[in-house]
Amino acid sequence: MNDELLHEECLTSNKTEALFVTLTLLFGWLYIWRAEAGKRGRLAVFSLFFCLIFLFYSLNYRTLFIRLTSQSLNLKFGIFSWVIPISNIDFICIDEIPLVMRMGGAGIHFMMINNRYRASFNFLEYPRVVIGLKKKVGPVQDISFSTRQPDQIIRLVQAAVAPNPVS
Repeated sequence: MNDELLHEECLTSNKTEALFVTLTLLFGWLYIWRAEAGKRGRLAVFSLFFCLIFLFYSLNYRTLFIRLTSQSLNLKFGIFSWVIPISNIDFICIDEIPLVMRMGGAGIHFMMINNRYRASFNFLEYPRVVIGLKKKVGPVQDISFSTRQPDQIIRLVQAAVAPNPVS
């Protein structure tokens, strides 16, 4: 089978990276401040925990890689990736969800939208598209992701999903 590359995109977000680095430094400073005072209690442990969490976020959620081929859509955020076979795509459209859900954070999130469980690979400042799956992957029924080119992604996925005309 031919696995032709249809679209490739790398998204980054300086705003998201700045937020995660700032939070890493803040919680790191709080830990050091407590440790130097000789107070390694719950607040110090809490600070160290969140320092490490945001350090991981800073490193892992720097770049979202999107790769669409004639056989699959691949999403990769650091060590996490998701492959959607074209044959498992039911629909694709612009992701229009309530602002509270949309602004829920950058990175990978899982949420219920319209009674469907969704995995979301996103940065806050880019538009998103959502793909409905024909067959669930675990509990996940929809995948949404950020892109600079939502109209192009929708057009390419719809063309890839469409049955080939008989010659």
